[in-house]
Amino acid sequence: FKQKTAYEIPKRDWSSDVCSSDLKGLAGASVALPIMRENAFGQIFKANAIAGDRAPLAVAEDEQYWALIQKSFDADRTMINLNNGGISPTPSHVLEQLIRDQRFVNELPVEHMWRVLEPRMESTRRDLAREFGCDIEEMAVVRNASEANETMIFGIDLKRGDEVLITNQNYGRMINSWQQRERREGIVLKQISFKVPPPSDEYIVEQFRKAITPRTKVIEVTHITNLTGQIMPVRDIVRMARPLGIEVFVDGAHAFNHFPFKRDDLEADYYGTSLHKWTLAPIGTGFLYVRKDKIPKLWSLMGSGEGNTANIRKYEEIGTHPQANFNAVSAALAFSRGIGADRKIARLRYLRDRWANRLLAASDRVKVLTPLGPDKSGAICMFNVDGLDPVKLGGWLMANHRIVNTPIVHPEFSGIRITPNVYTSIDEIDIFSEAVLKAIQKGIA
Repeated sequence: FKQKTAYEIPKRDWSSDVCSSDLKGLAGASVALPIMRENAFGQIFKANAIAGDRAPLAVAEDEQYWALIQKSFDADRTMINLNNGGISPTPSHVLEQLIRDQRFVNELPVEHMWRVLEPRMESTRRDLAREFGCDIEEMAVVRNASEANETMIFGIDLKRGDEVLITNQNYGRMINSWQQRERREGIVLKQISFKVPPPSDEYIVEQFRKAITPRTKVIEVTHITNLTGQIMPVRDIVRMARPLGIEVFVDGAHAFNHFPFKRDDLEADYYGTSLHKWTLAPIGTGFLYVRKDKIPKLWSLMGSGEGNTANIRKYEEIGTHPQANFNAVSAALAFSRGIGADRKIARLRYLRDRWANRLLAASDRVKVLTPLGPDKSGAICMFNVDGLDPVKLGGWLMANHRIVNTPIVHPEFSGIRITPNVYTSIDEIDIFSEAVLKAIQKGIA
């Protein structure tokens, strides 16, 4: 028999779904279309015909366009999911590819996984490298941002007394990892604080600059915080640190495919991210970027042979793993490209502003802890209400209105994080807003 590969294009007359310019646009992305159910890319093509050549901000408000995008997801509409920061659902056709490949593996694992599917991950590596804007030999495909970031954290050589600089808004798992090195090896971990929301990018950079000493060897910075959704001035921090010989690790868990950027926009040497958030890839996918000349000096998390010292693939030495997850990433990337990065972030900010501005206008008890400017945040936004405990309010929203949300209590601030995605409808956003306004007016007792 002839096993269909993940990159064959099913025979089909696309003419009824898309004009030739749309096809040329996808072809220009240099991505092979995976096999997928008939209506998957059909929805993208129909949506693009509706969008035409209008500006992203105009398309952001076009519910006819986004209704077609929403059809690509088998979302549970009995719940309103406003916690897409942890894990986002994947489009249905991406899940179907994952399941199909997993079944194929199960027929004869040692042959089908290692000799058929695993070599195809080079296509995933290629597609991710193109999307991020780096060399294919600088892109490692890993399971999540934690694995990527801990490869950096545990892979760099440090001596007792060497200092590492982070913020107290870095992701908790990464803070724990640095603290383990601190306890075990005697390095010094310094955590800086900054105002929420910060007054400017320059202010953030200055907080880092003031904490640097001659012993500072590493700065780890989040590209966008998982708490308030603040986009950090990564390039400015890199430019400040590099002349001082300080390595900058970028935790991009929430940033990649959330808003448009390339590697060179950041000037980064190291970058780790998850793909099951904003890339909408299957759960358990991520990447680690390391600039070529940095690879030999950054140890792998698990042991690899001496011959792989300069090979980016040494960071993928994790033992037996579900290869089907990694191979489905290319299908998710193709879906994202079909929407377009500018349209995507315009929609996410439109949904954010729809609820945030409504609550701010309705009550002076509402405080938004996330800057709502066009380039300082994306979909992630945190708010609190004076007189309402955010944990109790979050529980009330879930129990009484089936709204999934994320209460956060930090030593310096607290609130509820709200995070929609491209499949979120404005009806869902409005139901959430109305529920919060009801809580403000009548309480939650």
